[in-house]
Amino acid sequence: MEVKDFKVSISPREAAEVLEKHMDEDVLGEILDAYELQTEQGEVVMRLFEKYYMRSSNRATLTFLASNLDGVTHVHLAAGGGGQGMIFRFDWGAGEDFVELAEDALRQYVLE
Repeated sequence: MEVKDFKVSISPREAAEVLEKHMDEDVLGEILDAYELQTEQGEVVMRLFEKYYMRSSNRATLTFLASNLDGVTHVHLAAGGGGQGMIFRFDWGAGEDFVELAEDALRQYVLE
């Protein structure tokens, strides 16, 4: 499993839209689920993507979670499900690749 956390300069919804467009056009990832919560403190946006990886002969998932409850948009990416077999979770880099694809889509908005 690969996990990445960072901050971006756009809203959670805008970050989700950028990622959805990138997944649809460049990555061929499929959106499985979407959830949004709007509160007085800000918003929380979740997307669940899936992509087939030939090198691992399996499907990997990517969970995107973004929130701005403290005034800054935090992005959390977690990939999983790309491994083979019941015992070993080796995924030939599918999880890392999926997270990197999502991070690349948002790179121009990442805050240092």
